[in-house]
Amino acid sequence: MIDSHCHLADSKFSSDISEVIARANACGVDRMVTIADSLDEGDMCLSLAKKYDQVFCTIGVHPHNAKDWKGGDPDRLVSQLTSSKKVVALGEIGLDYHYMNSPKEDQIRVFRLQVEIAKELGLPIVVHNRNSIADLIPIIRELQPPKMVLHCCTEKWENVSELVERGYLLSFTGIATYPKSEEIRRTIENCPLHQVMIETDAPYLSPNSKRGKRNEPSYVVEVAECIAEIKSISLEEVNAATIKNTEEFYGL
Repeated sequence: MIDSHCHLADSKFSSDISEVIARANACGVDRMVTIADSLDEGDMCLSLAKKYDQVFCTIGVHPHNAKDWKGGDPDRLVSQLTSSKKVVALGEIGLDYHYMNSPKEDQIRVFRLQVEIAKELGLPIVVHNRNSIADLIPIIRELQPPKMVLHCCTEKWENVSELVERGYLLSFTGIATYPKSEEIRRTIENCPLHQVMIETDAPYLSPNSKRGKRNEPSYVVEVAECIAEIKSISLEEVNAATIKNTEEFYGL
């Protein structure tokens, strides 16, 4: 099994990262993709990916940090993205209109710039969306990134069906296991299995059975179990499909 999106460079893992990775391996989660939200965090993710064979990484500037984008950042980002084969995508990038930690104009500008960089380098993009789908989809229509996953998808099916029709992937977290997540489960039901990925977003968004605890990659099994139940198929089928989807998307 693969945790396609976690944040192993987060300070919540600073004291026991080796144990976290070992627990994931013991649960059958043999690969993890750690995601960077800033260029500084990108250096940390790259170090983890180089240290642990099971870990791959992405590098990008999250919409929360778009306001800090500087003139030299495109060159720095390209340098990081091309520095190692363990860097498998550009992300996490996108739009977030819930917290608005960066002005909307900065978010859109930095998102567009990073999509263009990903296209130039032939890299997939890992996209963050919160309360921003109405602005996000027109940008995707215009720029047409070749490969994209909408991470932590919490949208109604009607809001993301166009992305699926365009061949993009949706990735689901432990939020799908929450009692009030009926709309997310309906999106999972409608999304073809060959366009589904699973993730933890650890240390955030623990599944329902672990709510209140730090999330970690070993818990991605519960996301897979949830999808199996929704689609009335076996856990083995979900595992085989999401491994294939993730390997093809990231080029693992």
